[in-house]
Amino acid sequence: MTSPEEPWPVRTLSFKIGEWVHKLGQVWVEGQLTQINARPGTRTAFLTLRDPAADMSISVTCDPDLLRRSPVPLSDGARVVVCGRPNFYAGRGTLSLRITDIRPVGIGELLARIERIKGLLAAEGLFDARRKRSLPFLPHTIGLISGRASAAQRDVVTVAEDRWSAVRFDIRDAPVQGPTAVPAIIARLAELDADPRVQVIVIARGGGSVEDLLPFSDETLLRAVADCRTPVVSAIGHEPDTPLLDLVADVRAATPTDAAKRVVPDVTAELRAIAVLRERNARALRNWVHREQRVLDGLRARPALARPLSMIDGRQDKVDDAVVHLRRSVRHLVTVEEHRHAQLAARLSTLGPAQTLARGYAVVQRTDTDTPHAAATVDDLPAGAPVRIRVADGSVHAIIEGDES
Repeated sequence: MTSPEEPWPVRTLSFKIGEWVHKLGQVWVEGQLTQINARPGTRTAFLTLRDPAADMSISVTCDPDLLRRSPVPLSDGARVVVCGRPNFYAGRGTLSLRITDIRPVGIGELLARIERIKGLLAAEGLFDARRKRSLPFLPHTIGLISGRASAAQRDVVTVAEDRWSAVRFDIRDAPVQGPTAVPAIIARLAELDADPRVQVIVIARGGGSVEDLLPFSDETLLRAVADCRTPVVSAIGHEPDTPLLDLVADVRAATPTDAAKRVVPDVTAELRAIAVLRERNARALRNWVHREQRVLDGLRARPALARPLSMIDGRQDKVDDAVVHLRRSVRHLVTVEEHRHAQLAARLSTLGPAQTLARGYAVVQRTDTDTPHAAATVDDLPAGAPVRIRVADGSVHAIIEGDES
């Protein structure tokens, strides 16, 4: 235990750190070689072993013969697996890895690892087409990650400006191969994804060997691309080159030139297409107007619309004939009824009491009752009864004096 009153000296701390490091024992480590320093005549070669997916490295020492005996010449950027024991140098306070075996990672092993990563990411759904985002038609700003002054960068910018002169780029230079490529590309990708003006990001690089394109199949980079909110276009290599970035990106371009064509529309072609569409629309509108005009002309040429009164004129004679026939029928009916009425009137006159009175008969009615009634017998006319005698030309009143029965 330590305290402000009883602190450790530096040597004690260094010794204890060395003891803990020594307990780690012999380990196998994979990484990329950088800064190989094997001077002739020296008994120790100095190297740096770098993690390809993170900005971390460790110093490595070995016998120079170990490098010379390697079946494959070792150079900066080579992927290797080493076996060694970590050592802590107390005098300098540094950590180093003393290796006794070094094995280059062959192409077959690299491809097998890429296939394992591919299967893992595919199982997680990072290659699913439903995750792909569509590119904007006219992006405000295009983010471009490529090598400094590289042919890929020049191809993307030149082709894009030829297609649309007003295109804007936010170019971020980054190494596209070697041990520093992955962390640099991830950093540039995060910067562009955080910029609200950038609406699409292009990662471009020319073709190369499998080893040169390894950074674009790195799992850390692939997950960073999958997490981007901005659509990403992969423009790595040429048609035969298929790094895993092509599967994770939203759009895969066969070449950097193809990426520029996919991201930026050809303004001349678009204007020509607009002109063609406008002409087609105008022609379609004119044809529609002419078609509808022909329909209207056909409707107006029909007799019912060309001479609308002909229907009335054609039936006027029938109406007039019907009126004449109706009037004739009415007059005939009136005449028949008048004749019938005259016959009934004549019969009524013949059978009525007036004709009987005209032949000399008279009607005697008693007037001393509430309801005058005609006398039918002598018994109806007692002596002294007041009566009214009606004859053909009038009536007189009389008093019954008696009967003559």
